[in-house]
Amino acid sequence: MKIFHDVCKYLSKITSIEELYLYLLLSTTIVLFVFFCIKKLGTFIFRKKLSGRREFVFNQMFKVVVNVMQILVLLFIWDDYIKDLMTLISVVSAAMTIALRELILNFFCGLYIQMKKPFKVEDRIEIDGIKGDVMNISSLDFEVLEISTKDERGQSTGIVVTFPNSVVFSKPIKNITKGFKYIWDEITVKVKLDCDLSSNKQMLYKIVNELEVVKNIPKKMKEQINSINTENRIYFNQYNPIIYTKLVDNYVELTIRYLMHPKKSRFVESVIWNKIYLAYKEGNLDLFTGTD
Repeated sequence: MKIFHDVCKYLSKITSIEELYLYLLLSTTIVLFVFFCIKKLGTFIFRKKLSGRREFVFNQMFKVVVNVMQILVLLFIWDDYIKDLMTLISVVSAAMTIALRELILNFFCGLYIQMKKPFKVEDRIEIDGIKGDVMNISSLDFEVLEISTKDERGQSTGIVVTFPNSVVFSKPIKNITKGFKYIWDEITVKVKLDCDLSSNKQMLYKIVNELEVVKNIPKKMKEQINSINTENRIYFNQYNPIIYTKLVDNYVELTIRYLMHPKKSRFVESVIWNKIYLAYKEGNLDLFTGTD
């Protein structure tokens, strides 16, 4: 430490900069450099030891811990000068004060997100009309890979939207996958008014229940709800696919309702419609075409 002070004193004589300022500047620079190296080393180790999602999760947690430690060390260094610093800040322009306030707010909101977890990486959320999958959560902001909102089965648009962490307090957040992964999806099929309704329903049940991705969900859904019922009161009376019947003018409307992972919804819907079309061509479904 004495050597460091001697270096600062020497540089002060050469540069004519006050020794105190040189001490703070050099100390801050060294701390930032050391923690930068720690982050790089941690990233290197995780890349060697882990892979895929585990690497990403551990790397993000490590960065949050390192950032907090870095701030604590800097606060320790600047402790005796923070009062003067705050006095300086109080007399700068209003724009600077607001910008600093937002920076601090975003940092603490980032800690809130990490601890409370209103959402996490890979969750599908919707904020202020923007829906997407959470890609990354940092100390100051988080990134969402946007999906189309034209329908409930939107697919990725390839656009990355960045939100400040403070949005968790200013906007309502809809988390589509929190608690349990699955949502109810529906497909409406029109059949002829004079058809064998029971036979048509049996065919539709067969099409849906034969899909492995649909067949295994009810059991998983029950397990997930049972595991979170200690904190959240959630229950469903029906887990298996069901078909609702509605008479509409000159046809019968059959609505197939089934549990599905939101990210697979559009793919599964396409598979079901392909099977419905094949059943119709083979004469096993009496679809209403509008020309009958």
